[in-house]
Amino acid sequence: MGRSDFPTWFAERVQHMETVLDGFLPESSVVPMRLHEAMRYSVMGGGKRVRAALVYAAGEACVPAGKSVTSAQGIALDHAAAAVELIHAYSLVHDDLPCMDDDALRRGRPTVHVQFDEATAMLAGDALQPLAFELLSQMPVAPALVVQAVETLARCAGSLGMAGGQAIDCASVGLDLSQEQLQIMHGMKTGAMLEASVLLGGIVAGASSTARQGLEAYADAIGLAFQVVDDVLDVVSDTSTLGKTAGKDAAGNKPTYVSLLGLEGSRELLQALRQEAHAAVLPLGPAGTRLAELADYIVGRNR
Repeated sequence: MGRSDFPTWFAERVQHMETVLDGFLPESSVVPMRLHEAMRYSVMGGGKRVRAALVYAAGEACVPAGKSVTSAQGIALDHAAAAVELIHAYSLVHDDLPCMDDDALRRGRPTVHVQFDEATAMLAGDALQPLAFELLSQMPVAPALVVQAVETLARCAGSLGMAGGQAIDCASVGLDLSQEQLQIMHGMKTGAMLEASVLLGGIVAGASSTARQGLEAYADAIGLAFQVVDDVLDVVSDTSTLGKTAGKDAAGNKPTYVSLLGLEGSRELLQALRQEAHAAVLPLGPAGTRLAELADYIVGRNR
């Protein structure tokens, strides 16, 4: 069978991820029913699943030449991809709370605290985190790889990663940040979990040290690009297209790449980051094509 084109591959990965997540999440009929309903609502809300796609693409790219992903590795990739999506979903639930960004719309639907209540939203996010690590612990790969995966996701989601970046973001409202300061903040807030996605795929596939170096460089580039695109879209797009409230950054007086570099400067940075991502996966050869295509998708997305 020939290699499918990128849109087909991506659509298949997204649909597969929906099925996998549906199977891993507790049914809403199980006590406590309202909490489980909120967890499912937050995760199964039609996300882009870019992080899951990165897990699969990195895993496929790092399988030794001439070999295919084994059945056990395929199951492990499902667990890893679901884990990053669960952590991402929890972060969005908490990010939308009144004490954070106070947003009423996410993915075109009421946010979890609006649909349910603040306490339920907080608990839903709290419950999604341990479920993510439970899934990693169940991966049918060598114990050493499980430990590496757990350590990687914990680091990228914690105070030196996503949570720390969010803390800096909250403390930076109304401040003028330099490009270096902005890059550090978003490298933690947004980039860390994209890095986790890429690295988890490599870990499951038993990537070599050289391959992991390439994955890290690639993740650095796309992690920053993802945030720059978000900043651009917040200015040029509308609420119906984004599925969340447009113009929130400017209204909240938050430092962004657009406020620092302008629209044209931000777009120039995006193209430079796209080239960096492509260069980082060149050593992987044809196996890295999906990662390169995902970089193009991230830079070119409109929501």
